[in-house]
Amino acid sequence: MNKALHKILITGASRGIGHTMALDLKKQGHLVLGTSTSDTGKDNLLNEGIVAFKLNLNSSESIEIFLKDLNDNHSDINVLINNAGITKDNLVLRMKDEDWQDVINTNLTGTFKITRTVLKFMIKERKGRIINLTSTVAVTGNRGQANYSASKSGLEAFTKSLAKEVGSRGITVNSVSPGYIETDMTKSISDEVKKQALGQIPLGRFGSTNEISHLIKFLISDESSYITGQTIHINGGLYM
Repeated sequence: MNKALHKILITGASRGIGHTMALDLKKQGHLVLGTSTSDTGKDNLLNEGIVAFKLNLNSSESIEIFLKDLNDNHSDINVLINNAGITKDNLVLRMKDEDWQDVINTNLTGTFKITRTVLKFMIKERKGRIINLTSTVAVTGNRGQANYSASKSGLEAFTKSLAKEVGSRGITVNSVSPGYIETDMTKSISDEVKKQALGQIPLGRFGSTNEISHLIKFLISDESSYITGQTIHINGGLYM
């Protein structure tokens, strides 16, 4: 890829890691498209200069409408960051079928559908970057998160398989696997659980969304052109 500015699609761009990435990449001069599940999130993105869409990855109808818009108006996207994801935690014996399916649909199947469409744009241009946000629990597992862990582990295998399929077309595919990051989600963790988690992290702190964004900026740059099919862990040493 040359040093020209990119047209970047980020799913789940209205909060947390996705929001920081969207603002950072826009600040660099890239044209950023972002999705949100809510009208409020979409409006906030629009107000921040992001080309915004409402998208529910657990809804086939919502995905179909979104993909039609991409095909009609945004077939020049050359960077895709699959960041959107949900959790519906419970022990396996108590987990409802819909809690399992909703997480798999959103985190894995929805990502597959978005990627398949954007990939057609990239193959035509013979260049592109695809980055999938996974999680440390994809390799460690986590009590009460069998559905989430399975979806993220599947996403890492998807990354490797896709990298082998499209490498010859000048497209790289990588996963970024965060550990505990300071977001609204981790702020809701009880002090006891937070203390226990911090005790397992050699660096002794949670990461910031800015640190994830810095890694993303590297992965879409020319300097990362020989990196593909990898899962890059960023977790303060929680998993090595």
